Amino acid sequence: MAKTLTGIVTSDKADKTIVITVTSRETHPIYGKQYTVNRKYIAHDENNEAHEGDRVVIKETRPISKRKSFTLTEVVERSHGTIELKADVESEEEK
Repeated sequence: MAKTLTGIVTSDKADKTIVITVTSRETHPIYGKQYTVNRKYIAHDENNEAHEGDRVVIKETRPISKRKSFTLTEVVERSHGTIELKADVESEEEK
């Protein structure tokens, strides 16, 4: 069965391609402390329907390019606004 992942679109600048960040909680094998892990996946978006900030489901498929092995299955939730990274906000305040 193909692997499915749920994450948030962090980039939709390329044509028919989106970058999804999947956040998960993992437990350290020795110390038992939990921590968050962010992984980025490149996915194929045939109709350019997903945009930055959307929560989407992607499904594993045959390799489409060197780094693209997932396709967009569905857009679960549309974004309500823009997402700004902390580094971007700080650099704008300095100007």
